[in-house]
Order: sequence, then structure tokens, then C-alpha cells
Amino acid sequence: MNLHHRRGIHLWREFFSFRSCLIVLLFLDITVFNQSCQWMAQSTSPAKDPSPFSTSADLLVPPQPADQTSGILEGLPPIPGNFTLSPTSAPILNPTLRGKPSVAPGSPRGSSITGTTIPEPTHTPMPGPLVFVVIGDYGGGDPATADVAEMMVSWEPEFIITVGDNNYPVGAADHLDEAVGQFFHDYLSPYQGIYGDGAVINRFFPTLGNHDMLTDNGQPYLDYFTLPGNERYYDFVWGPVHLYALDNLDTEPDGVGTSSIQAAWLQERLATSSSPWNIVYMHYPPYSSGPHGSTDWARWPFSEWGVDVVLAGHDHTYERLLVDDVTYFVNGMGGYAIYNFGDILESSQARYNSDYGAMRVEATDKYLLLQFFNRNYELIDQVELRK
Repeated sequence: MNLHHRRGIHLWREFFSFRSCLIVLLFLDITVFNQSCQWMAQSTSPAKDPSPFSTSADLLVPPQPADQTSGILEGLPPIPGNFTLSPTSAPILNPTLRGKPSVAPGSPRGSSITGTTIPEPTHTPMPGPLVFVVIGDYGGGDPATADVAEMMVSWEPEFIITVGDNNYPVGAADHLDEAVGQFFHDYLSPYQGIYGDGAVINRFFPTLGNHDMLTDNGQPYLDYFTLPGNERYYDFVWGPVHLYALDNLDTEPDGVGTSSIQAAWLQERLATSSSPWNIVYMHYPPYSSGPHGSTDWARWPFSEWGVDVVLAGHDHTYERLLVDDVTYFVNGMGGYAIYNFGDILESSQARYNSDYGAMRVEATDKYLLLQFFNRNYELIDQVELRK
């Protein structure tokens, strides 16, 4: 074989080797391109959520069996318990506090540094309902109150109101932090107790009870809390709800009758309210089937004045009543003691005194849901009002 022939064969071999390499590289490029397309398609497709809730924590309590409240409400049929509570996703709004000078954190309780009031909140649509809680006759610092408070805080309410008797037995100053602060310091501002840092803004709005007045005419209470108005009775707006805290004890300087200064103040506030819901709360109940019974001077013309709900305590029971299209509650089961019922009023619609508990309230512009749970997280009673 001559030299030219050998060189020709060698050149053909190099050509075929080069073409083979090109084919292999082209195949690899096509394969990588296809895989890249598949990866991009998968990454841009929406993820599937196996559950309508992101986490199990979105449910406040598990759905209750239908017969769960059977026999709990005295003399009444069982309340359906197969329900799901709405997640509380609403952000905390700054409340409208009327007439109370603002107080700097760290200032002495009851002192003020400016004459300005907290500004109106921005009324923007809320992504979820407003949730707040109600406790009454709880102020002994007892283990039962600890159970109730733990349940209340687990609901992550935006604020807490009380219907009095915040500090048993005599309203002493050296017992107030044990009675209130140890359970609710995260809602108090300014807070100078020993149990925590306190809140950025005040989210705890109590009313005076008769036991709160037994030391120095209630001065320890007035020193411990920083509240709107004259601090004995006041109002504030939070979301869709306008709340009015009354002092209906017979020691109130502005009176407790329908012709009193306090009653005129309430009537004027209600007349100018633009909120969907108006809720009045106090200590002595206008209507009660408990041993203390009804309080005649507390029976103001709430229906005529535009009130939707009236909350009270004093009798250590739970009761729901309906009078002149206004829903009344007695909620004195906060943890200190439990009373028996006496003569049952015709207006009484639900009663309970088997265990301690508190009320959970959920509100939007369209509905107001009021529920009572015992400390075992069992739903005992609920009523829904709609506009």
C-alpha cells in the first residue's frame, strides 16, 4: 500500500470520528434541553394544597359531636355542636379611645403627659372577623381562673373586656397584679407589674365591680388600669363594634338611674355612634335568675337607645336572656366561685353553672356571634345576631 493510500484511509477515519462526536454532542444537547423544559413546566405549575387549612392551628377548637352539649343547659334542649369556628386572621387595629389623655409607658398609673387622644383607626376592610373575649368575677388569682385565662389567650383575641370584680376579696392594691397581671399582662399598657413586659397599646378594658370598691373607694383599681374618660365609665370603638363600659354601682358619683349624668352620657354616645354593633357592659345585671337577682336601677331603655347587647356579671352563673329585642348576658363564671340559680325569669333562654368559663365574641359588619365556653374548651351556648 502506497503512502497516499494510507494517508487517505487515515483522513476518512478522522472524518468519521469527528462526525460521530458531533452526533453524540447534538444528542446530549437535545436531551438536556428536553429535561430543562420539563423542569421549567413543573416549577411554574401551581402547587396543590391537600387541605383547605394551611395548618391544624387554624381551627380554634375541633368540631364538637352533635350531642356534646346534651344536658348541659338547664331545662333547655341541646345546642347543635357540629360546627367549625372561623380562623382569626384580622390584624390588630388601634382602637378609638374617647376622651382619655394618652399615657407614656413607664409613667405613674393614672398620670398623663399630653392632652391628646388616640387617633381614629383607619376603617379599611378587615380580612377576617374581629375577635374579643369577656370574663367576669374572676379576680382571686385562682387555678380555675388560670385555666379560663389560658383558654381565652389561646383564641388570640384583639382585646379583653371584663364585667367587674377584678380583684377579690376586697380590691387591695397589693393583690391586683396577682389577680389580673399574672394572667393578662400581655394585654395591659402601661404595665408595671412583675409578670412580663406588657402590651404596646392597652388591650384590656375592665369595669368596676363591688369587690373592687372595698379598698379606698376603688382607688387601687384606678391606679392599676389606664382607661379612657373618667376611667369609671367610658367608651371605645374597635373595628365594627362600639363598646360602652358603665359603672352601675350605687357608689358612682354621676349616678346610676335613667336620669343620671352617666345615663345622659350613654344616650348621647349611642345617638352619635355609626358602628354596626353597640355593646354595653357593666357589673350588676339588669336581668338575672341567679341568687343576687335583677338590678332594677340597671334597667335603662337600652332597646330604645339602640343597644344590641348588654353584658353583666355579679351572679356567678352564665345566663342568656332576651328582653325587648336586646340580648342580655350574665357572665360571672371567671373562676372565683359558682352560684346556684334561683327563680327563673321568663326571659331566660339559656343557663349554665357546671364549670367556669368565658365568652368569645366574633364580629363583622354583618354578624355578631357570642359564645360561651367552659374551661375544657366545650361550647355551651351561642347566639348569632345579624344586621
